[in-house]
Amino acid sequence: MVSEPELIARLYRSLFRIRRVEEEVAKIYPSDKIKSPVHLSIGQEAVAVGVCDPLRQDDILFGTYRDHATYLAKGGDLRKMIAELYGKATGCAKGKGGSMHLIDLSVGSMGASAIVGTTIPHAVGFSYALRLEKSDRIVVSMFGDGAVDEGAFHESLNWAGVQKLPVIFVCENNYYAIHSHHLTRHASDNLCERAATYGMPAERVEANDVLAIRAKMAQAVDELRKTGKGPRFFEFMTYRMKEHVGPNDDFHQGYRKPDEVAPWKDGDPIKKLAQKLPAAAKATIDREVEEEIRDAFEFAEKSPFPDLKELHTDVYAQ
Repeated sequence: MVSEPELIARLYRSLFRIRRVEEEVAKIYPSDKIKSPVHLSIGQEAVAVGVCDPLRQDDILFGTYRDHATYLAKGGDLRKMIAELYGKATGCAKGKGGSMHLIDLSVGSMGASAIVGTTIPHAVGFSYALRLEKSDRIVVSMFGDGAVDEGAFHESLNWAGVQKLPVIFVCENNYYAIHSHHLTRHASDNLCERAATYGMPAERVEANDVLAIRAKMAQAVDELRKTGKGPRFFEFMTYRMKEHVGPNDDFHQGYRKPDEVAPWKDGDPIKKLAQKLPAAAKATIDREVEEEIRDAFEFAEKSPFPDLKELHTDVYAQ
């Protein structure tokens, strides 16, 4: 059992690391060194960290194209991630996938897709395979509120419910599918009710609090690992601070206003958790994270671009 101070320090490190990585990505993005669009999770880090922290390294996570946070929270290699954003051969997808297709099989980070909702059935299929193998590994499927409008969401939850699969569905609800508020797309605020109709416990957590999210996930993971039976559904309410894609603010587009963002900034989960740390411990973590980030960007800068022959590799399964 880890002590509460150790847990808080670990969670703070993960939250702060993700935030600072993405702030550096936002700073460098206008230079065109980063070769793909970026969807930042600034403001949403608590969900990724709270979901991933209770998982084992060999548990499986399928995410969304807003995947920097989940990739890092699951244990993905930071050097390889930044190199991938730079389109370098040392990247986690050999420079071919970019920001939206981060993957690290060694830690169960199965990558994402630029097509909304498509990783949900992948997660269900992987979970079914684990059932056949009689494995106690857990699969987590993460998606945004926009994905619940896709047919694959409903088909996947129904099949998982029929088979009682050990998969946890996590809706990371940041209120917007690009620029459309979820209550302009849905007749009622009932995502958990939808999930429950497919035969699974479904719960909404409002706080954007990493400790609350982690507690819910830890309980669900423990139950599924012991029984081998699921599924579970969580809707974690959160908020992105930056535009849908890119490093800027987007208030000029008119779909939201600064006063909507203000309370989420005031309740920033990273600042709140930092207050629970001794000042010396926080300073040490901050310094170590900054050093790691500098190293990762230097590694990406110095790495080579892929050889032209790589155009013809990894196209088909060998």
